[in-house]
Amino acid sequence: MRHPHRYRSKRVSEERRHFVMLKTRTLEQVVAKARDVQSSGGKVAFANGCFDLLHVGHIRYLVAARQLADRLIVGLNSDDSVARLKGPGRPLMPQDERAEILSALECVDDVVIFDDPTVDRLLLTIRPDFHCKGTDYTEESVPERETVLSYGGRIAIVGDPKDHSTSEFLDKTRSSE
Repeated sequence: MRHPHRYRSKRVSEERRHFVMLKTRTLEQVVAKARDVQSSGGKVAFANGCFDLLHVGHIRYLVAARQLADRLIVGLNSDDSVARLKGPGRPLMPQDERAEILSALECVDDVVIFDDPTVDRLLLTIRPDFHCKGTDYTEESVPERETVLSYGGRIAIVGDPKDHSTSEFLDKTRSSE
């Protein structure tokens, strides 16, 4: 006999997963959401990354980005993009699972998966008020700086010092085996 709480938990989990996945949107949907916010005087922030193994540095980065704006859009590197950037054996989790994890965060309003080598095209299309990067960058070293400035956006360096890294965590884990 099934325990009633287990059944309920499974049903709630399925409902929650469906709700969470509603935050994963197409670029067109994200643009429409951003325009709605901006047309009513609100601000939109954009953050991006691989988010291959979510750690506290990622959380602090995303929370800080969300504090700047009324809506946070997260650009998530596709599986192919992560493999090109990080090398063999990456990503550790498929893009749909990484999107689901990000979508479960209260600070994240939208997730859009992209395959481009940079987020320039997304930035030009979405035109967020803030392009947020971690503290391993300076306003001058952000690769998309000129793109953001071209449409009147601002660069924001957010989060805590870069003391956390998925690659370093994996290296440490491998060396202890």
